[in-house]
Amino acid sequence: MATDRTKHMTLWAAVSLGIGAMVGAGIFSLMGEAASMAGGLTPVVFALGGVVALIAGYSYGKLGARFPSAGGVVEYLVQAYGPGILSGGLSLFYYSSLVIGTAMVARAFGAYGSQLLGEGTHRVAEPALAAGAVVALTLVNVVGAAAVAPLEKAFVALKLTALGAFAVAGVVGVRPSLIAEAGSPGTWPVLSAVGITFFAYTGFGIITNAAEDMPDPSRTLPRAIFLAIGIVIALYVVLAIVVLGNLPLAEIVAGQDTVLARAAQPVFGAAGFTIMAVAAVLSTSSTINASVYGALNISYLLAKYGQLPRPFQRRVWKGGTEGLVLTAGLMVALAVWMQLATIAAAAGAAALLLYLAVQWGHLDLAAETGADRRLLWLGVAATAAVAGIFMIYSWTVEPLRVVVVVVFLAGSFAAEWGLQRWRRRVIGTRFPLRPHLRERLGRIERRIGARRGA
Repeated sequence: MATDRTKHMTLWAAVSLGIGAMVGAGIFSLMGEAASMAGGLTPVVFALGGVVALIAGYSYGKLGARFPSAGGVVEYLVQAYGPGILSGGLSLFYYSSLVIGTAMVARAFGAYGSQLLGEGTHRVAEPALAAGAVVALTLVNVVGAAAVAPLEKAFVALKLTALGAFAVAGVVGVRPSLIAEAGSPGTWPVLSAVGITFFAYTGFGIITNAAEDMPDPSRTLPRAIFLAIGIVIALYVVLAIVVLGNLPLAEIVAGQDTVLARAAQPVFGAAGFTIMAVAAVLSTSSTINASVYGALNISYLLAKYGQLPRPFQRRVWKGGTEGLVLTAGLMVALAVWMQLATIAAAAGAAALLLYLAVQWGHLDLAAETGADRRLLWLGVAATAAVAGIFMIYSWTVEPLRVVVVVVFLAGSFAAEWGLQRWRRRVIGTRFPLRPHLRERLGRIERRIGARRGA
């Protein structure tokens, strides 16, 4: 098959997008939190989290091959549940979590960037760098996939080089006695750690938003998902071994937020902290770039399907929309002025619930996608278990996280109810719906037509 040169998301560009979204700021603090819970089993915990992600990735790959849409999850929800408040509310929930999560990553970019600039610059430099990163990468996305793809590949190549060098050099100095001393905690702490580590993989869903920019999405998209997750699993497992093998567990627990930088110091000496700060800046940059790309496609399709106001659909340049500008403005405002720690944790829980909703909805679409229903049920069970464990863990650590998730979910459905109650235009879908869902769409269209004539 001839390659369509106007399609810029090749296999490795899509893999880079997924790795960029997964390997972000979270791993730099998540490693310490997971180690404090799982001890010497931390590498196993990261592997298990990756296995759950691979099973979920199977579902996403099959859906993406059948419904190659820039909206990704939004398209899958509409195909599974039909146009209406359920799919619309879940889509808004996902969009909100992506905006909040990106703002949190931008703030992390500012924090690490200000550390590289030197002491005394944090108060001014941190928010300025956070805002600047979002604005700069939004401009890249305005140009379109032709600019996003090569930049993302460059970001990912650089950060994998930095983290890979740390991993290779660190493995040489691993002391097995330190891993043994970290011990093996009880079942519940290990299960809770799996619930935490799964978040380090949830970014792979961004790959589905690149479907329309792929030359052959039915082949490229599933392969990109599996390759991206597989590479990240290997990276996380090795990093976990290096951290546990170079630092005593007590030191890991004491410095959870900077554990990779601390582990780099025995490996690279005084330059270790700087190397990890540079790796963090590269990681957060690629995550922001990938997330803005995903937000652009999601907001556009939500507006096209009538689930966001019309301005989110209007084009202002080849690759950008008014919605991208509005979304970027919201990200900047959140990154500069809001305290995001608890809200961002809730956004992670939102991502888990969306992964569960997509896989559950896929069960009704299995005949169309050709997916093995046994694997789909396995994915539903595994994701539900991870989500349940994480919610219980969150309630015991910080109940406000669970409250925020419930508030955001309720708010998303309330907003969608309002949009569907008052909008005056017909919604559409790119792919044909199943007969009973077409009937539902017809009822919605007639209701909207009646309001127009009222």
